[in-house]
Amino acid sequence: MKWNVITAMGRLKLAVFAGAILAMPTAAIAAPAKALLSCDESLKRDFKPDNLTTVTFVKQFRRGDLLTLSDGQVGNTGMVLPSAQPTNAKTDLCLVKLLIGPGNPGPADAPSTSRGIGMEIWLPSKPLWNEIIHNQGGGGWVGGDGSSPTTINWSYVIDKADTGHAVTSMMDTGHVIGTGSFAMLPDGTPNRRLWEDFAVRSLHQQALKTKALALAFYGRPQKYAYFEGGSQGGRQAHKLAQAYPQDYNGIVGLYPAINWSPFFTAMIYKHIVAYNDLGGKPLTEAQEELVSNAAIRSCDTVGGAHLGYVIDDAACRYDPTKDRDVLCTSDGGRNATPACVTTVEANAFNKVWYGPTRDGSVPDPALDNGFDAKLGPKQIWFGVPRGTLLTGSWYIRNLMRGRSIPASSGPGSLYLDHVALELQNPAIANPQFTNASGNGQDLWNDLSYKEFANAMARGNALDPVFSYINTDDPDLSAFKALGGKFLGWHGTADEAIPVQGTLNYYDRVVEKMGGVANVNSFYRMYLVPGGGHGAPQGTANPDANPPAVTSQMFDLLRNWVEKGLAPGRVEISSPTPGPSAATHPICPLPQRITYEGGDPRVANSFACEGPVKGTDGTDTG
Repeated sequence: MKWNVITAMGRLKLAVFAGAILAMPTAAIAAPAKALLSCDESLKRDFKPDNLTTVTFVKQFRRGDLLTLSDGQVGNTGMVLPSAQPTNAKTDLCLVKLLIGPGNPGPADAPSTSRGIGMEIWLPSKPLWNEIIHNQGGGGWVGGDGSSPTTINWSYVIDKADTGHAVTSMMDTGHVIGTGSFAMLPDGTPNRRLWEDFAVRSLHQQALKTKALALAFYGRPQKYAYFEGGSQGGRQAHKLAQAYPQDYNGIVGLYPAINWSPFFTAMIYKHIVAYNDLGGKPLTEAQEELVSNAAIRSCDTVGGAHLGYVIDDAACRYDPTKDRDVLCTSDGGRNATPACVTTVEANAFNKVWYGPTRDGSVPDPALDNGFDAKLGPKQIWFGVPRGTLLTGSWYIRNLMRGRSIPASSGPGSLYLDHVALELQNPAIANPQFTNASGNGQDLWNDLSYKEFANAMARGNALDPVFSYINTDDPDLSAFKALGGKFLGWHGTADEAIPVQGTLNYYDRVVEKMGGVANVNSFYRMYLVPGGGHGAPQGTANPDANPPAVTSQMFDLLRNWVEKGLAPGRVEISSPTPGPSAATHPICPLPQRITYEGGDPRVANSFACEGPVKGTDGTDTG
């Protein structure tokens, strides 16, 4: 049975119970009158929410104090972002670290051994608290030892408390390391306990413990509780709405890592194609830049102007096997540079863009280019749209420029770890994956198309063992019944998670939940043309400057939850000023941005087409 599955009757009881609780006056649900917690060592003694929770560290920061601990490190564990430099506190803050058991026993040096879930909770000073909880999600495999007394693991969380005056928290999801090695026991079998902590239990514990600490510290409960996360955090956001609908009033889930096993496996497909079709010789970075930018130039024209990024991916049918400007002269083309591609290499691009198939085949892009919410006849998952950056990530290319990072030489360990886990063979991964039964040996490059398809099928079959990490349940009825609101966006040029997976999930939610009007009354997802994986852009064009979402989603969510103002068309702007800058609208699904004439770099030249009207009566068109 799925974790925390709520039956239809259970959902009704839960909704009625929650309604009764919400109807109670605050005094009726407040904690009994007693001394409030202090931000000092006494908190370790006085905060005992249950027998599995221990306070490991407490520190009072005063305004102007350097926000760092004894090792001087301020990290962003699990995120693509590099570690941050310590900053000075703008207000008084209290940092509390928790350890939530039971963890997983085992050898001290085994990645599968854990003391429990580590949490960092930041509390604004008592006069400044805005009665909001604004919890944060993680990235990748997370990790980071949130209970450590020497390190601040997640610097990006602090500002929510320091300038936002909300209680905020982040957690390591039950393990310290940042790879997937934790999820395999020393004998090579799945680590069910830590899969459960990682996939689902830690999320509920984060909500419970943050609320309990806030109540004990301030003497009153929060008015509203929110969760916000992207990538892994976007998956966590969806899992909360699916499994713990009572935990938050509102959720922001961005570029979500839902459909975990299919998309994690699919993201090594470029390299499977290289080893099966190209004799093990990967496409070079120069080839990827050449062909991907040719695809952009073929599909980015709007109103007679080249935008530098693609707005309508479904209409982009570029086929490099027919483009003489990228084909080598030996293959009938006119490109004599080292970046030219053979016809076989050109077709490899078509395969990567289309996504994995059972036998390695790919249809003619004129008939099916792979950009759809539904899988094709042989397609087993989606590829990234044409023009998306294939050489690593935007952050690697732009923030870590100058370092030696062989982006095209092999798949990222993030994805390989999961393929090793679904095949229960550590040798599949790279050497960063460690296990007593054997370490990673890069044996992924021996996988045939058939074996690769089997790996994806194995991952889906093991989803119950992996505590339903796929997070693809479309039934959000309990979340809706409790009045929850969900808001998110996904970039169409996301270089890490193909956006079609989110489109596929949205369509299944609509089918399950009784239609667009019902779904958009509480769940709204936006597409951002050219948007990358939490980055300003994700295209292969380094000069692209598409309008980007900043932090406005959280403000829009609060207006929806607290004032009943459902978001509709949202106008966004390019992050870099200059001739290439633009403003565009983004539209809640199933609406799409449509050019109506005029300057293609001005928002008023576009409309959001397609009806999106919630049952609350709010027209978002």
